[in-house]
Amino acid sequence: MTHKTHKLWLKITAISIIAYAILFFIGTLKQAEKIIEFVLDFSSYPVDGLQNYDSNSTIFLSALLGGILFGWGILIWFLSTKIYDLAPEQTRKIVLISLLSWFFIDGLGCIFSGNSANVIANILLLLILVGPLWKPATE
Repeated sequence: MTHKTHKLWLKITAISIIAYAILFFIGTLKQAEKIIEFVLDFSSYPVDGLQNYDSNSTIFLSALLGGILFGWGILIWFLSTKIYDLAPEQTRKIVLISLLSWFFIDGLGCIFSGNSANVIANILLLLILVGPLWKPATE
């Protein structure tokens, strides 16, 4: 992998996380709750219509999650554009460790909440988000 590839992938990762953030933020809007309900239903496979946004607490958590994800995505974007050239290996490791930390805690939370099927989806998502960042650049 080259440094150019890593920088590009960091931006892809950032945009992906920001997209999820926006999705969860949109879930706080009554007119769009069906979109986020489907995402939750799909994430807690099988798709059975049992996930909903009927509770104000769920909507509040969606707002919090959207904000946290948005900040994380912006952080990764700025690491790729402002810091990577100064410290490419450290930047790669920071993002990789943050993604692995998300995977671990999210996976445990899914298991504890009875949504173990989401761990499988998270494995695929982790592989996509990490992409070539598994290995140091050889440039």
